[in-house]
This record gives sequence, C-alpha cells and structure tokens, in this order.
Amino acid sequence: AQVAMWLMDHQMNSRMHGEFGEPINRIPLKKSATIVHGNALRMDWNDVVPAERLSFILGNPPFIGHQWRNAEQMADMECIWGSDGRFGRLDYVTAWYRLAVDYMKSALDRHSRLRGNDGLRAAFVSTNSICQGEQVGILWGDLLARGVHIHFGHRTFQWTNEARGNAAVHCVIVGFGLHDIAEKWVFEYETPKSEPLAIRVDNVNPYLVGGPDVLLPSRTKPQPGMPEMYKGSQPTDGGHLILTDEEKQALVGDEPAAEKYLRRYIGGDELINGGVRWCLWLKHASPSELAALPKVRERVAKVREARLKSPTKQVRDYADMPTLFTQDRQPEGNYVAVPEVSSENRRFIPIAFLDATTVASNKIQMIVGGTMYHFGVLTSTMHMAWMRAVGGRLKSDYSYSPAVYNNFPWPEPLDDKARAAIEAAAQAVLDARAQFPEATLADLYDPLTMPPALVKAHAALDKAVDAAYLAAEKAAGRKPPKLATDAERVAFLFERYQALTSLLPADKPRKAKRRAAAAVDQPATSKEMP
Repeated sequence: AQVAMWLMDHQMNSRMHGEFGEPINRIPLKKSATIVHGNALRMDWNDVVPAERLSFILGNPPFIGHQWRNAEQMADMECIWGSDGRFGRLDYVTAWYRLAVDYMKSALDRHSRLRGNDGLRAAFVSTNSICQGEQVGILWGDLLARGVHIHFGHRTFQWTNEARGNAAVHCVIVGFGLHDIAEKWVFEYETPKSEPLAIRVDNVNPYLVGGPDVLLPSRTKPQPGMPEMYKGSQPTDGGHLILTDEEKQALVGDEPAAEKYLRRYIGGDELINGGVRWCLWLKHASPSELAALPKVRERVAKVREARLKSPTKQVRDYADMPTLFTQDRQPEGNYVAVPEVSSENRRFIPIAFLDATTVASNKIQMIVGGTMYHFGVLTSTMHMAWMRAVGGRLKSDYSYSPAVYNNFPWPEPLDDKARAAIEAAAQAVLDARAQFPEATLADLYDPLTMPPALVKAHAALDKAVDAAYLAAEKAAGRKPPKLATDAERVAFLFERYQALTSLLPADKPRKAKRRAAAAVDQPATSKEMP
C-alpha cells in the first residue's frame, strides 16, 4: 500500500510537471501515508487519526452477505451491533457505517465544532442490498435515529477492478454525515453498466431515491380491501414429486392412471422463459389408488427418504406425509402470478394470470382473487418504478417480495370510471400478448423484441393508471403531482405512503428507534446536473 501511494505521488508529480513545467523531486523518499494494518472493526479509529482533523472518510469495505460470514466476521458484527438478532441479517459492510457514525460523533464530542470541523462526511462503496429490501429498515432505522443524513447516493451499478479473474459485483455508493446539506444528488443508472445521470433532489432517502425519509416495514398484510399476496407451494421432496416433460410422458406410458394426478408445475423460470414441468399432486389420492401405481409409489418412497435426512425438524415431520408438499398454498381459483426474480433489463416484470389447475412453485408470488384492475396497476410503469426503488435484488435482477406489494400506495380514492379505464387497458395488454402465441414472456418483454402492439398497449395502460392517481389527488384536494419520470413517480409514491401509514393497520411495532420522517410539501423536483 505504501509503494502504491508513492507511485501515485510520482505520477501526479509528473502530471503537474507536464502542466506547469516545474519538476518536483521527492528523492530520497521521506514522506509517506499513515497506513495501519489491522482489523478496522476492532480498533479505535481515533488512534489512527483524530476525527477532528478530518474532512472526509472514504472507503470500500468488504462485501460479505450475512449468510457467508465466517466465525470471526460474525464476532465482528456482534462487537459492533450487539447481540440483537435483527442486526445479524445485515451485510458485513454495514459495520463500517456504524463505526463511521460513532467516529463522526467523537469529532463533535471533542469540540471540533468550535474548530470549524462540524462537517465531517463519509462515503462508502457498498453492496446494493443495504439500500433494498429488509436491510433498509434495520440499518437505516438505526442510523437515522443517530442523526444521519444522506447527502448523495449512487444507485445500483456494476463495478469491477483490474485484478485478474475478479468477478463483477453490483454496488451502491452512499455519502452521509451527521449534518444536513442543501444540495443533494441521486445518481441514476439506466442499466448497471451505464454512465450515471445526476439528479438534484430535496432529500435522499435510504432507498437512494428522492423522497422523504420513510422506512417500509415487512408488512404482512396489504391495504384494506386488497387481495393478499403470498408465495406458491414448496415440495421439499428431493426432486421426486417434480417431473420434466419427458419424465411425465414415461410415467404415463407405464402407468396411464397416474395422469389424473399430474398437474402443470410452474416457477418463475417457466413463467418467463417457457418450458414445461409437472408435479405429482396426490392430496386427494386414496391408498387403494396409490397401491395400483407402483411407479408413483417409488417416487413417494424417495420423497420420504429425502425428508428423513433433512436437518430441519419440520421437514422430517413431513416424512410421514410424503404424498404432500411441505407447504401447500395452491388456491382453489385463478390467480395473478408474479415471478420472484426477473431481469433488470426489462421495463416491466412479466406478470400473468394462471388457472387453479396450474401449481405455482415457491418462486412465484400469487395474488389469489386478483382482478384485471390489480393486474393493470401492478404491470404499470408506476408500480415498476416503486418496485425498482424498494424491492430487493439478486445481483442486479429484481427480487419481488410481498412487502413490495403490501406497502404499495394504490390510487385511492378510485372512481368507477378510472377503474374501468385501467381494466380495459389491462385487457388490451393481454390481447396484445395473445397476438404472438408462440412467443414467451421473455421474448415479449425483451427491449429489443417487444412487439410495437404491446409497447402501445403498455403506454395506454400507463396513461390510464397515471390518470387514476391524478384524479385521486384532485378528489382529495391535493395538488396533482408531476409523473413524467421514474424519479417523480417514486417521490410522489413515497409521499403518499407517508400519508397512508397513519391509516393502514400496522404489524407488530419494531423495537428499533426511528427518526421521524421528514415532512415534504411537494414531490422532489429533478433536473440534470449542468
């Protein structure tokens, strides 16, 4: 590290010589950076350099998810965050945020304000998961309560270094301090590999979007009157209840009577990319019927054997019921199906209606009783903007959870005319898809191959959904927002969420302290940096 600093010093000196013609000779080498080799989470940073002497803290801490930490790193996390189990779900990088905040506070405690250094600021390159999904409420609930203000944020981008064989990772950069500033920026990336677009905002919230500081809980129930969303069924069967198309044909060839117990089985991959899988759905099979199907019994016996070997007690308990899925959530009626994971390259998550005879896997989020209205709003640009802001990510792909749906602010109050317009536009989207029966949803929603008819249908749906929100704002006596960009949509939706939380039934209150949400009268305006 010391040699690298000297090399950089030499390169900058050479560059300055080229610009100004004055050579700089630092030979023999005398000055060097202060470099301390050790565990940054187990030392007092003030022993390296007193905080009141600094203006900035910059860092690229290790990227290690909570499930990948070794024993020493787990001990580090407990040393920083304590033994509260919630903090154990945070990524390793978050420990540097907490120590930086303590370090900033130590500067104030040492009366650095009197010396003109109350503006110590930090910025860390980090795993993008700390600003998405469940980690937001845990991490930022604590940091906001400690007085943290986010000054700028780079949303998800792909980063690589020059090391040989180094894998690309998806990162964010968060700049923050214990003081507020007037000029705040969000850096948007059209794709993780794009150049950033700088957007001036009134406030940067923990999801790194322009909007008030609100934290979305893992709410288990949707708004009153909305159908519930929950995961599909999970077999935990060692693979023996699930069949490929070829395996299904072979089984039916040997035992034709088994066909009545085979159902189409669909996960996120099948929903988006096509392909066929089947499952043995034996919940209504009688013992005598199973006795007449030896090939099916062989599979059931292997399910029992696989479950008995499981380290999880609940799975072992289901070894006594090997004909059943361990988690059976299959509805009696039709349902809206949302894939749990979808590519970030698509403008829209491919959402579909499925019938009750199609068994959804645990990689599908189901809305039982979902109507054309629900399908229309969920597949709109308005909801997609919300999903991209608050949903989780699997690398850079979208990871959809019920919390995204349960916290979503729907256009309320909604009149019959607005509902009918959304339903008609949603049906037009399905009609446009139906014009291409051989195409998969992946084909239909690929940015390069999306049919013009489907593009136009989605544009009409967006117009109907936006109009419903504008009409709802007007009916409530509020100033209609601008909804021209995703940034404006998300800012508006966060404000609506903030207003609705006082009306929504809450889940169990969290123990963590939270800073009161900042009141914002108007949606955050945006403009490109000059």
